[in-house]
Amino acid sequence: MIGVLCISVGFPVLQVQAEEEAQVDNLQLYAQSAVLMDGESGRILFEKDGGEERPMASTTKIMTCILALETANLNDIVTVSKEAARQPEVHLGMKEGDQFYMEDLLYSIMLESHNDSAWAVAEHISGTVDEFTSLMDQKAKKLGCNHTNFVTPNGLDGKDEDGIHHTTAKDLARIMRYCIMESPQKEAFLRITQTKTKTFQDTTGKKQFTCSNHNAFLDMMEGALTGKTGFTGEAGYCYAGAVRQGDKTLIVTLLACGWPNNKYYKWDDMKKLVQYGLDQYEYRQYWEEALQNGEIRLLEAGKEKEVKDSTPQDGNLYNDGTVNAFLNISTTDRQKRILMKKTETIEIQIQEQDTIQAPVEKKQKLGEVTLLLNGEVLEQKNIISGDQISRKDLLWTYRQIWKTYAL
Repeated sequence: MIGVLCISVGFPVLQVQAEEEAQVDNLQLYAQSAVLMDGESGRILFEKDGGEERPMASTTKIMTCILALETANLNDIVTVSKEAARQPEVHLGMKEGDQFYMEDLLYSIMLESHNDSAWAVAEHISGTVDEFTSLMDQKAKKLGCNHTNFVTPNGLDGKDEDGIHHTTAKDLARIMRYCIMESPQKEAFLRITQTKTKTFQDTTGKKQFTCSNHNAFLDMMEGALTGKTGFTGEAGYCYAGAVRQGDKTLIVTLLACGWPNNKYYKWDDMKKLVQYGLDQYEYRQYWEEALQNGEIRLLEAGKEKEVKDSTPQDGNLYNDGTVNAFLNISTTDRQKRILMKKTETIEIQIQEQDTIQAPVEKKQKLGEVTLLLNGEVLEQKNIISGDQISRKDLLWTYRQIWKTYAL
């Protein structure tokens, strides 16, 4: 049998606070789908139809860029194919047979959103665009993006056997988080996407190109970190960006955020969501809060538990032994944190075995403690035995009887 104890810890929720929060949470956004994510933990702080599958236009190029950084050499020479050269505007204007260095084309992709450059990079890395989009899909799945289907490397609307070229605001936020927080090439990604202007030549040095960053948000808010715009007739205006202020990194994704002539809607939504994250959320150390609960403190110190049919230290034939049950919370655990509202609470679930049967090994699992936030598992730790204890057997029983009567 396993006993379950549920406890909530945290700040009290006052009615007036809840009402004010409900009003704040009812953000009026232009985007049909939007997500605000904590870059550190990946926790979604706000969403509006965040799981709705929609075209994502040139925000696609975020994935194209990070895959190129991770799988190719920046000094690779990319030869332009006929198909790459015929990609529609926005384009660099490359010709079939032109050759460029990989790094220069990544600036072309991320600053100016050139469709021909993205196509050429995809063909260079995988041989064909179809193979490259399969690579994009595989990467998305590894990141937990289960509602994303890449058909083109540049974000132009397309369709294959798995449906249209699409993602969700949640999935796009996960991809952006990977690019700036987790990828081994995160510094290179930020360096490229933060560049204001880049001038380069083809490998012959005869053709020169200048790319300017179209991410206007870099100059709109303190701490603007990175971003990528996008637009197609099907997708509307889209954006994925991030802001870092103090110790907070906030990621925002916007899909279907207006159509011409409303290209500035995305900046309004971006600023509104970032400010909401800055104002409403603060980092809290969740294990430190959990330790406010007496049962957790007891488990941290070691809670004595009786073990049925085990050998007691006093050797009494009619007694059972005990072990200490521990929840091992380290200094590192105490420092773990997550962005939370002041009105949110952490729920603790303690599951312990009602009956422990001998023998018990050292560090044997005797239960578990689960921390939940808004019904979702935040972290789980095992309750373990501090030592081992043997089962009463005939030999032990005989020895105890002999000791007792021999005396």
